[in-house]
Amino acid sequence: MTKEEFNVLAAGIPTLPGVYKYFDASKKLLYIGKAKNLNKRVRSYFNKNLPNKKTLLLVAQIAFIEYTVTDTEHDAFLLESALIKHFQPRFNIDLKDDKSFPFIVIKNEHFPRVFFTRQIIKDGSEYLGPFTSVGLVRELLDLIKQNIPLRNCTLNLNPREIQKGKYKVCLEYHLGNCKGPCEGLQSEMEYAENLQYIRHILKGNLQPVIKALRDEMMQCAAALEFEKSEVLKQKIAALQQYQLKSTVVNPKLNNIDVLSIVSDATKAYVNFMMLHNGTIIYTNSIAIEKVFEDEKEEDILALAYSQFYEKLNSKAEEVISAFKINLPKKEMHLTIPKLGDKKKLLEMSFKNLTIFKDELRRKESLMLGASEPDNRALLERLQQ
Repeated sequence: MTKEEFNVLAAGIPTLPGVYKYFDASKKLLYIGKAKNLNKRVRSYFNKNLPNKKTLLLVAQIAFIEYTVTDTEHDAFLLESALIKHFQPRFNIDLKDDKSFPFIVIKNEHFPRVFFTRQIIKDGSEYLGPFTSVGLVRELLDLIKQNIPLRNCTLNLNPREIQKGKYKVCLEYHLGNCKGPCEGLQSEMEYAENLQYIRHILKGNLQPVIKALRDEMMQCAAALEFEKSEVLKQKIAALQQYQLKSTVVNPKLNNIDVLSIVSDATKAYVNFMMLHNGTIIYTNSIAIEKVFEDEKEEDILALAYSQFYEKLNSKAEEVISAFKINLPKKEMHLTIPKLGDKKKLLEMSFKNLTIFKDELRRKESLMLGASEPDNRALLERLQQ
């Protein structure tokens, strides 16, 4: 792709965070990258002064550019890493150590432990994350430990074992870090209430924690304990800046297809997103000419999805959509989300679709306003 060919496309690339993908003329994926500003980052590849020969070789082979808009730079970072591991493009750095992102697990057991892990085991445990800052996650776990008593031993706290009097409280109980469920000094119901509080914190509901820290900070300042007050201030700042929840890489979700549609009198625009094991691995938007003005969006969406489903050999067990539509297989489940992670996925699909629609309209207006030679030159570039 020459700089002139790129300039035709560049104006339509959004200035939002996201992931971009470069393909060669045979549609082979060459490179995946992330960006805080997609437009600025992609433009940098087509500047005169490129940093090295590898980048020059990459740019010389680029024929197509695709991008997926995300809500935050944090999501772009997670999605880029997941896509590189899934597709392994040859121009990306080889992730030989295959180091995975950290999660916080609430273990599936009596009186569940809460701890840091990089390994997901499908044993019914609840995994929260992924996270990008290990240090802050550890600090958050320390903060939870200081405020919510939880066990950190590996004992099998089956009710029958507890009733036998098999265990005795340890030093953690005497320090106030645990309420002694091993001796039956704490019920599972009370312990479960503490876990629910932790879930709220780890899912991003940090306001109660921040308020408690701020109150303590003010008390320390009033008591002239300025060093302690400063430490608390830094903790508050770190928590406020950190985003704990991610939608684009979510271990709770499996194989899912996401659909969105908008339409006007003459056209319908459809976006399709494919999730594999909770990671968005494919996005695409298309425009469909309407035969009749009163065609229902549900019918158009169902037709478009059947084409995507067959073409991409989708393995989806669930489809997320804003409409009730007919699905290719009876065993597939349709979800029309009202809130939560699935609602955020649908909103992300709409976001990418809106950008696609605006870009098409921009190109159409350029064609209408241009002279015949300019239109011919543009069409020839598009043909190439």
